[in-house]
Amino acid sequence: MGLCTEYKECFSLYDKQQRGKIKATDLMVVMRCLGASPTPGEVQRHLQTHQIDKNGELDFSTFLTVMHMQIKQEDPKKEILLAMLMADREKKGYIMASELRSKLTRLGEKLTDKEVDELFREANIEPNDKVKETADQQQCDSTRLLQSNKQWK
Repeated sequence: MGLCTEYKECFSLYDKQQRGKIKATDLMVVMRCLGASPTPGEVQRHLQTHQIDKNGELDFSTFLTVMHMQIKQEDPKKEILLAMLMADREKKGYIMASELRSKLTRLGEKLTDKEVDELFREANIEPNDKVKETADQQQCDSTRLLQSNKQWK
């Protein structure tokens, strides 16, 4: 099944009156069902960009544009790197996972604990791991080094 078909099917599930529109209040749920991870602030900005208030509706074309913008801007590696640079004041080249969690939940577009858990799970970061940046790609280690072929989404 193509990506557009998958988006259309999910969109249709929330188009309860079958008018080709979903409620703005359903936008975050639909986006997350399709694998995006928007924060409430990001959803609000998408709606404002398209001049849709919280009681408004989006057609499928607008929804596709919003999804495209969201997927394009989501870059966990960049978020983690920024949080690491801010946390590694002593220039050790690594920070503890607990410290990274703290930065990700308190700075910028704040992630929820659940979102950080998911991000850490995808990257195989354990709570007591050291998270370090290497020259070629950010990798994580504790007593074991994360396999170099493990890619960040």
